[in-house]
Parts: sequence; structure tokens; C-alpha cells
Amino acid sequence: MKQILQSYRSGELWLADVPVPALKGNALLVRSAASLVSAGTERMIIELAKKSLVGKARARPDLVKKVIAKIKTEGLTQTMQKVFSKLDTPLPLGYSCAGTVVEVGRNAAGVKPGDRWAGGGAGYASHAEYNYVPKNLCVELPDGVSFEDASFTTLGAIAMQGVRQADVRLGERIVVIGLGLLGLLTVQMLKAAGCKVLGSDPDADKCKLAVELGADEAVAGGLEGVSAAFTDGHGADAVIITAATSSNQPIEIAAEISRAKGRVVVVGMVGMNVPRDPFYRKELDLRLSMSYGPGRYDTEYEEAGHDYPFGYVRWTEQRNMQSFLELAAAGSVTPGKLITHRFPIDDALKAYQLLEGKGPGGAAERYLGIVLDYPGAESAGPLPRTVQLRTVSPNAKAGIGFIGAGNFTRGVLLPALKRAGDVELVGLCTATGMSAAETGKKHGFAYATTDYEKLLADERINTVFVTTQHDSHARFACAALSAGKNVFLEKPLCIKPEQLSEYVQAVSNNSGPCLMVGFNRRFSRHAAAVREAFASRGTPLAVTYRINAGVVPKDVWLQDAEAGGGRIIGEVCHFVDFCESVIGSRPVRVFADCIASGDARITPEDSVVITITYADGSLATIQYLAHGSPSLAKERIELYADGITAVVDDFVRTTFHGSRHSAVKGRQDKGFVSELAAFLDCVRNGGEWPIPFESLIRTTQATFAALESLRTGEAVSLPHRVN
Repeated sequence: MKQILQSYRSGELWLADVPVPALKGNALLVRSAASLVSAGTERMIIELAKKSLVGKARARPDLVKKVIAKIKTEGLTQTMQKVFSKLDTPLPLGYSCAGTVVEVGRNAAGVKPGDRWAGGGAGYASHAEYNYVPKNLCVELPDGVSFEDASFTTLGAIAMQGVRQADVRLGERIVVIGLGLLGLLTVQMLKAAGCKVLGSDPDADKCKLAVELGADEAVAGGLEGVSAAFTDGHGADAVIITAATSSNQPIEIAAEISRAKGRVVVVGMVGMNVPRDPFYRKELDLRLSMSYGPGRYDTEYEEAGHDYPFGYVRWTEQRNMQSFLELAAAGSVTPGKLITHRFPIDDALKAYQLLEGKGPGGAAERYLGIVLDYPGAESAGPLPRTVQLRTVSPNAKAGIGFIGAGNFTRGVLLPALKRAGDVELVGLCTATGMSAAETGKKHGFAYATTDYEKLLADERINTVFVTTQHDSHARFACAALSAGKNVFLEKPLCIKPEQLSEYVQAVSNNSGPCLMVGFNRRFSRHAAAVREAFASRGTPLAVTYRINAGVVPKDVWLQDAEAGGGRIIGEVCHFVDFCESVIGSRPVRVFADCIASGDARITPEDSVVITITYADGSLATIQYLAHGSPSLAKERIELYADGITAVVDDFVRTTFHGSRHSAVKGRQDKGFVSELAAFLDCVRNGGEWPIPFESLIRTTQATFAALESLRTGEAVSLPHRVN
């Protein structure tokens, strides 16, 4: 399918050929018929992308602060890898479309293929022939509303939320500053609500159009004087700012023309240096309008599909969308009158030339509403879920398929595989077609797909890397093992205890394929030195492992028990595995306790002390702490036995006391390169797995036991055997 993408690093725009996105449970797959180019927002995105790195930093100081904070906690190298990986990820343009449903997720009840729906949301309702849209971000079209009119739905919801924030009443006198698409839709909604409306825009043609659409008056200049006459000298009951400018002028003028106790609502992106004196003297109510309405930016609402109770949140973003379409059906708003240009998707780049002031012959051309059409949108046929990128070489011993292509995959795994040599990158599967195609093209995969079963059925692939969100690890890894593929799985093994039996079944049925979980620290040269130092010990080993983990906000998917499993399952497993690898004995009992925090941002389990007892009498204490200073190194390990002490400082330096073993030092080595080499050696030559299957199971059981111990307050015994 075709989709418009932009490079955030260079600003380049192109029409890409990408696979149709995969469908998830709370969403619809919609074949686009029309999508709206949001001139203000998309022009701003394009202009930002075309800036240099310095220009981007100046334009987004908020993001610069986040990068600096990450450097303090994760280090310069790792942070910059993530930054450049993000810069290299293409941006899907567009956020408002309409079309026909072709597939329905299992939790999207009440919808059927063939229904006409409109959708919204950046990254969802893109300029693409097919879009995956969560159900709470789309609505069914009323009879009589065309796809072109419905393509305005997202912008209509934004305008409607601004009107709702203004809390307008019948007969009130409202001023709208900025008469672009948002402003003109706002004018029509205010008239439908029984208000008298004065519009303002420096473009006289837009002022003329505003009057044609129902505004009582519209002016290109002298707003203060006109507003005084329009409101009989009392001032506006409310001012809605829909302009897009970095200038502070709109908010200053809004304060001057408002009545005492009036309302100022900011919808557009304008300067926000609020002048205190007029706001104070008039005791004005300044309100911001949050995009489409309540639910926006809430992953529980938008992605998980959990609606807000109707009686408590009357107007969610979805209900705003629905209300806009009802106004369109009644003729109270007329989106079609705002359309100045239409382009088929094949000529979509011409639309962006308009935004950049490059009309026919290079001359600037006036525009307002720009709609992209998708010829053949109603045609049936198989969905193109795979895009061929190149031919496959038959000689490599390791034919690689990837399921997932996040930052770690793009920034670390794929470059490391290329350096390893004698591998063939065959197929890349992601849920988002854009990610699959563009990452696949950049890294040299033979094809990109959104259908993971294609990888499992491909005889050229003998090894599958699974680097998806934690909740899908067991499903993808077990399916690959059952298909006879070697599997490299980013930790954790799984997030539910019952999923362990699925692995036991998959491995017992296929003794040949190798299963590797990304527990890299045991492969570090520091771990090897420690094992050697204590190889002939005569007493149990005591291990203290302190992790200065830092805070992960509660709304990050890792913290979601159903999606990420939480940090104990998702991260502490690393340290549990390391301890078993250096102790060399089976864990038999786990006890955990955590530090309760009054800080609502911190999950209590994020600061936990876990004690593990081993069959040979050894003890490991893992202190995983979120409350520490970011200036402290992340990891420190101390090991004691037979009068010898070893200290590992953040896998940069290991020193030995009471022993003649030499210190290990140099660049930080957490074992990733050696881990990957060990796995590829097993793939190519067979032999024992780099990490025994029983050890993978025991590590995962220990993390489940830690959670159980936190719930019960008691130590939890681990089973003697893997069942």
C-alpha cells in the first residue's frame, strides 16, 4: 500500500510502498477513501523536520531537556544511539481520514466489514491506503455524510473541544481569532449553538469566507475597535484563539477585547506569555483546549479501549467526533466548502509543495482545505501485507527473521548482526507497515511484512529474533520454536506463570532449535573473571547486587501488568540470571520486600530488595532501587567467599581482594557482543544452548516468586524441577 512518510532527520518527503498494518484487538482496519491534510499542523512538522539538528534543538527545548536527563541516567553513548535511532524513524503524516472497514478486532464489538467510519490520531489515521485505528479514535459515518466531509472529523473534534471549553451560551457574543480550517469550523459550530460570532484573520479572503459560512462579522484588522462595537462596549463573552503563530499578540488582544469575568480559550499553537495585568484586572478565565477532547493522550482510553463513563465524562474525544459528524449530516457545518484542492494519493506530494509555497510553475498558490483521495478504495482483493525489498542470498548459515523493530533492534541488534557476518537478513515483521518497510529497507532485509506467520513458514529463515512488547514474547517465541526455528528472545521469557508450560511443550517437541533469552550480563568478561575467581571455592557464595534503576513513570507500557509485566519481571530478571550464572547453583527460595513511597509517580515494587537462597547454601541479595541519584553509576556487585571479595563496578572495572586475580577494566562490557556470538555459534554449529533451558525457566520463576512474596509477605519456595 502507499503511505506518505517524512524523514525527521533530513525533512525529505516520499510516497512509500509499505505493508498493510496488522490488526489488534481494540481496533479497526480501515481502507481509506479520503484524508485531510492539516495545513497548519503538517506544515509545522515539515518545517521542523527540515531544520538542522541545532535548529531542531532551538525549536524544541523541551526535548533537549529530556535528552540531557537521559544522558545523566543512561550515559552519552546509549542516549545518542536512541536519539539518532529516533531521528532515523520516518514520520507518518496525517491524522484525519475516512473510509471503509475491512477488518474488525476481536474487542471492537458492533462493527462489521463494509461499514463507513472516520478515524483520527497521529500515527493511526495517516495518509495511507489502509490504517489501523483504535476503536475509541474512530466513529461511524451518518447517512448522507460523504467521505470527503468525514475526513475533517479529527479537525472538527479539535474545534468542538475548543467550543466546549469556552462554555458558550445561547446569545453570547464570541470572537474567533484565526480563520483557518479550525477557525472556520469553530465559527459554524458557534452559530449552530446560537451565538453571535465575530471573526478575525489578517487574510481578507478568509474573513469573507467566514461571513459566507455564518459569521456575523469578520475583519482583517482593527479588531479592538470592531469588537467594542460588536459587543456594545461590554467586551466578548469568550474569545477562542485558533491562530497558529509564535507571536504573543493573539493572547494579548484576547485579553483586551474580553469582558470582565470573560473566557479566553487557546486552541491553536500561539505565544503563551500571558500578560498579567489585563487578565488580573478583568479576572479572566484562561483555558487550554486539549486536542480532540477527554481521552486524548490516555493510552488506557485510546489504545486499551476503556471508555469513560457517559454520566461523568459527557464529551470524550470519540463523542466529539460523533457530534461533529451529526452537525455535518444536519448541514450545520459544511466541510466541503472549505476544500480548495484535491489530489489522488499518487500525486500527494504536490499537496505538500503547496504548503511550502511551491504551486504550479513554482509560484505560491492559495489553499485552505486539501483532501487526498484514494482511487479504487472500494475495490476488493487480498491485503498487501508483504513488500519485497531485494532477492535473498542462499549461502548464509543463519537466515534471520525479525519480529519487532524497536529502538534496541534498530540501534543495537541489527548493527551487531551485520558485524557478525555470515548472516542473511531475510524477513522483518512489525505491526506497523511503515516501520517494517523503512527499517527493512535501511538494514537490507529481503522483505518486510506485518504477518509474522510468513516468517515462520519461510524455509530460508532458520532463526527468529523476537523483540516485541513483553506481552507477546511467549506467543511469538513458542510459535517460532514449534515451527523449528532458533529463537533469540529479548527478555523476559514471559510475563504470566502459565506461559511457562507453553515453552516446556514447545521445547520438548523440538529438541533441535536453540532458545536464547537476552540475559547478556552473564556473557560479560567481568562475569567470566568472577566465575574463574570463585571456581574452586569451598564455601557458599554471598552476592550483593545493587541497581540504581531510576524512575520509570507509571504510564509507560513496561509498568502495565498486562503489557510489560512490571519492572521485576521485565528488568530484574537480568540480575537474577547473573547471580545464578556466577553462583552455579539452583535457586530454591525467594523473599522480597519493597519500600512504600508517598510519591504517586513511583510504583512501590520499583524499589525492592530480593533475597534468593540457593541449593548449595549461597545467598544473593538484589537491591533494585528507583529512588537514587542519577549521578551514581547504575550497577555495583560485591561477591564474598573463602576470604576473597570481588567488586564489579558497573561492568567497567572489576577488582579482587584477597586474591591474585588481576583487575578487569576498560570500556563498559555488559556482555552483549559475546552473547550474540554465542547464540550465532549455536545456530551455525549446534551443540549446547548458551543458557540452559532449565536456567531460563528458573530465572523467570524467581521473578514470579518475588512478586508473590511481595503480595504474601512470606518466602516462596521454587519447584525442584522444570515441569
